[in-house]
Amino acid sequence: MKATGKAILEQIQACAANGQIRCSNHGYDELAADALYFDEVVHGLSRAVIVEAYPDYPKGPSLLALQMDSSGALIHALWGIPKGYDCPAVLITAYRPDPDIWNDTFTRRKQ
Repeated sequence: MKATGKAILEQIQACAANGQIRCSNHGYDELAADALYFDEVVHGLSRAVIVEAYPDYPKGPSLLALQMDSSGALIHALWGIPKGYDCPAVLITAYRPDPDIWNDTFTRRKQ
């Protein structure tokens, strides 16, 4: 049965709660580029909102979440779980969404 976005988010949150979380090399580069810190992105998982879910992604289920940084600014975080595993949760990338690409709430791509 295909995982729903809600189930993927809950799994990622459970991994984070158990300390089973990591950041990809690409993720660290993107965090630095947007002056974000890994810990603040992890902390924002508790109030994450699903923007897009990718349950059939070849490397494992993943999702794009709308979260907040430590100052309350909105960010996007792409999270995944390696295929065939329950954990760890992997922060693939996080960035400040571009208002030219996203709607005013950063939850839908502009046409």
